[in-house]
Amino acid sequence: MIRIGLLGASRIAPQAVIQPAADRNDCVIQAVACRDAARGHAYATEHNIPHVETSYEALIARDDIDLIYNALPPNRHCELSILAAQHGKAVLCEKPFAMDAAEAARMVEAARDAGTVLIEAFHYRFHPAFLEFETLVKSGKLGEIEEVRGVFNVHIPNRDGELRYRKDLGGGALMDLGCYPLHALRTLLGCEPTLITAENHFEDDHDVAVASVAELDFNGIAGFIECDMSTGAIYENHIDIIGTHGTARLSRPVHPYRWNPHLGFEIATVIDGEKSLKTLHNSPDAYKRSTYAYQLDHVINVMQGDAKPLTGGADAVATLRAIDSILTQ
Repeated sequence: MIRIGLLGASRIAPQAVIQPAADRNDCVIQAVACRDAARGHAYATEHNIPHVETSYEALIARDDIDLIYNALPPNRHCELSILAAQHGKAVLCEKPFAMDAAEAARMVEAARDAGTVLIEAFHYRFHPAFLEFETLVKSGKLGEIEEVRGVFNVHIPNRDGELRYRKDLGGGALMDLGCYPLHALRTLLGCEPTLITAENHFEDDHDVAVASVAELDFNGIAGFIECDMSTGAIYENHIDIIGTHGTARLSRPVHPYRWNPHLGFEIATVIDGEKSLKTLHNSPDAYKRSTYAYQLDHVINVMQGDAKPLTGGADAVATLRAIDSILTQ
């Protein structure tokens, strides 16, 4: 039985870890750490978590924890993920992995030295929708890839001290939204980008960029990413691959299982002039499982030695290195 400890009584944990764990018989949510004792106990009661700590360090030190889910703001990822590795714990660390590439490298080194698992929670990466799209892109059916594009725009209101509007906590549109298309394009092309140009847009008195656009070069392939969380942002989330024989678009890759007649997983292709559209309506039930369920599958498989991690390690450092270059343009 894999016993999971939650760092933070976070809003994301119920869908990211608590529900996926409840659907399995080989893991359990053992404890949650929250500096506000009353909030922590209320959270534990709501989600049937047996133990509460008011110190993150105390939770990490518990002998009855095997896997730490670090869903704290990015400014707490490095220090606490390293501490978890030193205590021999596996870690599922939310994206963005760290505040910058230097922190990411320290985390990776600590996990490597300790021989522990450290995986970045790019949950979209583990879902069959993305895996199928990856297979298509790498199949050669699109011909030689000439251009790639990734977009993730969604308005995030700035209320109640929203961390994504605080630079000191690791906020900003690129850190929270743009990291997805950036990571997806790196994964699909299997190489690292060189920054050509970037624009970061600020709004009111915020000290983070609420929108970013960047032009990249992936070993001769033109790449473009766009992200926007500002008040004017209109929801848009897709990945486009343009080749010499055709094009392909994966719609809503971040949450492909959330669907209705106008929203959901779609792979639209035009190959040698022939159009095709695959949607969830005609897909197996496997596609309707959440990205988070597949993510927990992967983490446990890695912990048990049945799989190699698809995220974390050098991959996480490279993503932050690209983000650093865009934000400092």
